[in-house]
Order: sequence, then structure tokens, then C-alpha cells
Amino acid sequence: MTSVSWGELEQAMPELATFGKDRLDGKVAYLATVRKNGQPRAHPVTPIIGQGSCFVFVERSSPKARDLLDNGRFCLHCSMNDSSGSSGEFQVTGMALQIEDREKRSLAESVSSFRPSARCLLFELRLSEVMSTSYLGGRPNRQKWAPTAAYS
Repeated sequence: MTSVSWGELEQAMPELATFGKDRLDGKVAYLATVRKNGQPRAHPVTPIIGQGSCFVFVERSSPKARDLLDNGRFCLHCSMNDSSGSSGEFQVTGMALQIEDREKRSLAESVSSFRPSARCLLFELRLSEVMSTSYLGGRPNRQKWAPTAAYS
């Protein structure tokens, strides 16, 4: 599975990246991970998007940290403002990579809207597939992008 940085999405599909940043950056979203036994698990997180990356800080003792360290697979979906989806939906899937580099952690902290605890682990969410749905005049407008091809 190919996974790329948020910056590659910004280069390939700038409008889609902007829509995603508006829906995710600094807001509560839902991160699905995979347990060792293969069962899915969902967690609230606050993604941070900036400087060409999408980051999440995770409490090191949490189930989501264990899941991400075990296999890295994730799906991230924005929160919804209402049951009609009027604000639009945005979802990314891919691989989470633990970041231990101090400079990259400082970068993530500098673009964050909150101060993460020093004990939190940092992950960069690398993208394998991006999907969005917006509703124009009550009709769904869907876009889907993957690193090897862009299509709508």
C-alpha cells in the first residue's frame, strides 16, 4: 500500500486538501484503528495539519497508541455538524508512522492549536486514499484521490 504525506495531496489536489484541512485541523475527528485480533476500534482525536503533514498526538498508554504501533493502519473521518452532512464529509485512510525526531515534533507542536503533553507519542498520518462528500443543492458531490491516480 502506497502512502504519502499531506503535502503530496496539497500538490495533486489543492482544493481537496483545503477542504480536508478545514474539516479536520484542530477539530475533533474519529480515528479507526485495527486491534491485534483484527477487530476495528474508533477513537476521538484532534488532527493537526500543517507544513505538508497530518499529525496526531496520542497518549502512550492508550489503546489507539498500541494499535498504531502494532500495525499502523488507520481511517480518519471528520466530525459532522448535523445529521444531513451539510458541512461535508472528509475521510483519509493510510499508515501512521511514529515520529521520534525532535525537530519534526517541534514542527508538529508549532502548527498545533493546543499544547500536547510531553508524554504523548506523535504519529504522522500518511495517506493511501482520500475521500470527500459535499452537498451542493442537496445533491452529493463526491471526490476520491489516491497517490497513484486522481479521479472524481
